[in-house]
Amino acid sequence: MAAVFSKSISKWLIAASCALSVSACSNWIFRIDVPQGNFLEQKDIDKLRIAMTKEQVQFVLGNPVAENSFDNDVWHYFYALKRGNGEHFEKKLVLTFADNKLAQMTGDFETPAQFNTALDQ
Repeated sequence: MAAVFSKSISKWLIAASCALSVSACSNWIFRIDVPQGNFLEQKDIDKLRIAMTKEQVQFVLGNPVAENSFDNDVWHYFYALKRGNGEHFEKKLVLTFADNKLAQMTGDFETPAQFNTALDQ
């Protein structure tokens, strides 16, 4: 009887240790990074100049993520990265045009030193 009881306990201990070891591995699950939007670097932003046309800006930065439906002179560039480990990173850039020419930039990037110098000067 003791041998049967001992085997029963050992089976339960083995099952419990397997269950615990499998649940401990749940942190090892790979989660992918999820990027969204336009990835921009400061070196791209440094190419912007006041009075650039929309086509020139689009050539340098690509298409904006969103254009204002009611005001075609405001372009939004947005980039978000959600890492698999839970970290979150965001950057945005808003460009304003006047008469089809770049007039202002705001957002999370530094304004280039040459921004206020037009390309034709």
